[in-house]
Amino acid sequence: MIEGRVWRYGDDVNTDVIFPGKYTYQPLTPEEMATHALEDLDPSFAKEVKEGDVIVAGANFGCG
Repeated sequence: MIEGRVWRYGDDVNTDVIFPGKYTYQPLTPEEMATHALEDLDPSFAKEVKEGDVIVAGANFGCG
């Protein structure tokens, strides 16, 4: 059984929304990268997501 919060997003969430392109060529650690996850779509995501949470998204999630 999976337990955790569900983060629900719509269709066509592209890679630049998942991880903003402005950070792509910056020398960030994985921990620093995580602080920017989905920041343009949901500014609260990186601060509130916890282990066990699940992203449920519409069609074409991760396109790009």
